Amino acid sequence: MNSKSSKPKHIIIIMDGNGRWAEQNGLTRSAGHKAGVKVLRNLIEHAVHLELKTLTVYAFSRENWQRPKKEVELLLDLFISSLESEVKDLHENNIKLNFIGETDKFSEKLKKSMSKSESLTSNNSKLTLNVALNYSGRWDVYKALLSIIDDMTAKKITKNDVDEELINTKLSLADYDEPDLLIRTGGEKRLSNYLLWQIAYTELYFTNTLWPDFNTDQFDLALDWYTKRQRRFGKTSEQIEKNKNA
Repeated sequence: MNSKSSKPKHIIIIMDGNGRWAEQNGLTRSAGHKAGVKVLRNLIEHAVHLELKTLTVYAFSRENWQRPKKEVELLLDLFISSLESEVKDLHENNIKLNFIGETDKFSEKLKKSMSKSESLTSNNSKLTLNVALNYSGRWDVYKALLSIIDDMTAKKITKNDVDEELINTKLSLADYDEPDLLIRTGGEKRLSNYLLWQIAYTELYFTNTLWPDFNTDQFDLALDWYTKRQRRFGKTSEQIEKNKNA
């Protein structure tokens, strides 16, 4: 294991600050969300250029339903229109699109658009873009535990089979590496119920930059910060250095 971290395999992002950015610039909150979509598009292109493998973004949390109804409707309408306009480019650039979360809560139109996008890009391999919609970390663990209970009830497994690895297989991102780096924009320093099980050893990078102002240069700063981190996973620095020189 290297003493310093290499390029992350899996980056997760909490895209925070669209509304505040709009207010600071005298714009509607919808303008902030639209600006945020453009930033994400640019970062996806940049991630492909950097040959990153997995990017997971927090687009809509289960708690976001508590926002004003008009804003929620606008967010979901924007998501549908963005999907319809961007999925062709994602496919042509060999990007796989995957959705995680309790997606059955959405409209039939949105669910159809999501399913179509996943199907179109399912065999792509350049970059995987996971989009968390109506997602929360607690829900993810709860869903995993219900699945395990169902398996025990059906006598497929016993309680002796239940361990951390089994739980991992039941989570939304079971097919992907655990996140190496979390980036949160907007100045807040909290996890907001995002991938709580999976980020046990994820490096956490917080920036005051609001999401619509977060550009590729700032993304590169986060990556540079990550490469300087020593990921010990419970070990001591001395052990890491010894393994590096072995």
